[in-house]
Amino acid sequence: MTAIDLNADLGEGFGRWRLTDDEALLSVVTSANVACGFHAGDASTMRRVCDLAAERGVTIGAQVSYRDLAGFGRRAMDVPPDELAAEVAYQIGALEVFARAAGARVAYVKPHGALYNRVVHDVEQARAVIDGVRLADASLPVLGLPGSRLLELAAEAGLPAVPEAFADRAYTDEGTLVPRGREGAVVTDPDTVVQRSVSLARSGTVIAHSGARILVRARSLCLHGDTPGAVDLARRVRERLEAAGVRVEAFA
Repeated sequence: MTAIDLNADLGEGFGRWRLTDDEALLSVVTSANVACGFHAGDASTMRRVCDLAAERGVTIGAQVSYRDLAGFGRRAMDVPPDELAAEVAYQIGALEVFARAAGARVAYVKPHGALYNRVVHDVEQARAVIDGVRLADASLPVLGLPGSRLLELAAEAGLPAVPEAFADRAYTDEGTLVPRGREGAVVTDPDTVVQRSVSLARSGTVIAHSGARILVRARSLCLHGDTPGAVDLARRVRERLEAAGVRVEAFA
């Protein structure tokens, strides 16, 4: 039976402001990418999400980012490699405190936003992320785009490299994500998102922005939690996957 992990970006709030319905999404997903304070999240939010995730048996992952609260981690930044490695390790360590307090642990690492897209091609920044992960815990899996420099360097460093796909993001013919600033970069039709989820899980293929069918083999499927109707859509995706004979389970 085909297996797929469902991950979502959670804890993306700050103080009294909350962007995602963490509690509801944690009843659907199998892995939680928890914001670690650099693009969103704060100590109280991280603790709350870790407690909820541990209570529901959801795997906890550190979603690391450039230090960019004002831009939600989506602005391009140039950070010296040594500084970036230290900041990645810092974010993982911060989340680990709350994960362990909840009786769990940080089980993987995923970059966010501009950093996620940068390490698809940028060897220097990708290596800095891997150095930061190894500094925190040299056994942690790294979640990223198939074919990215990040996953390539993770494998070279002996870290489990886990490819992921996006049902609600448009792809280029090369298998990279269409930049968010371009029209059609985000797939908003719920039926299309559900259909793409099943196709990605069952056949490892998806229709690119150009209309071509491309290969995107992934072990985890990301469901964005900051879009309207995200919780209902996540439930529909999981129900359709299971109805299609796909086993939904965490990869870590």
